Amino acid sequence: MNQNKAIVAAAAAVVILVLGYLGYLFLGPNGGGVEQVAGTPDTAFEKELLVPGPLGDMTKGDPMAPVTVIEYASLTCSHCADFAANTLPKLEESYIETGKVYYILRDFPFDPIATAAYMLSHCAGPERYFGFVDVLFRQQAQWAFTQTPMEDLKAIARQGGFSEERFDQCMKDERIFNHVRDVATRGAKSFGVRSTPTFFINGEKVEGALPWAEFEPLIQKALEGKAITPEAASGEATPAEPQ
Repeated sequence: MNQNKAIVAAAAAVVILVLGYLGYLFLGPNGGGVEQVAGTPDTAFEKELLVPGPLGDMTKGDPMAPVTVIEYASLTCSHCADFAANTLPKLEESYIETGKVYYILRDFPFDPIATAAYMLSHCAGPERYFGFVDVLFRQQAQWAFTQTPMEDLKAIARQGGFSEERFDQCMKDERIFNHVRDVATRGAKSFGVRSTPTFFINGEKVEGALPWAEFEPLIQKALEGKAITPEAASGEATPAEPQ
């Protein structure tokens, strides 16, 4: 009984926090921000895009790499999970690990359970963040779309070494929540993120989980200093709407 109460309390804490920012996040088109359009690189926009969130960015690769790929994703987005499983490993092997691409993953949850999942990943610490994200994407069906998502998320946390007390504390951590909220809000308001996954490749927007055969040419174009056409920068994406 006490365990169930703790789960309910943690879920309620996340929902209360999230509902406070969902209305702000989805008010109006762009909220006065400056949206970058594919094929129109802008130095000021790129510099603004590279400003990290309050707790810093979660990254892979060499920050001095010639190409920077920023991904805005939701952990409950099936297209994001598809990209993580099928395209990201190839990007890592061929470009990130070879020093050609600097990769940044930014939180863009559009429902309370995705926010909770990102908070859990951050609570795991910088060295384990991507490990938790990878597990959460691979096991997405086992927690994101169940009847008891918070309980199932808690079970995954337990497998990752979280005690019940630590999990509950994480779900109430306003510092981490504020980071997730601020990153998502800024993505929507300042950079026009409207769906997940959304990428910025050297500042140019690419929407949707493109397969590797379509994503790699965009990386090659960026390495060659060529612009990405709007037609080439669109794949399957999940609209960023509250669920």
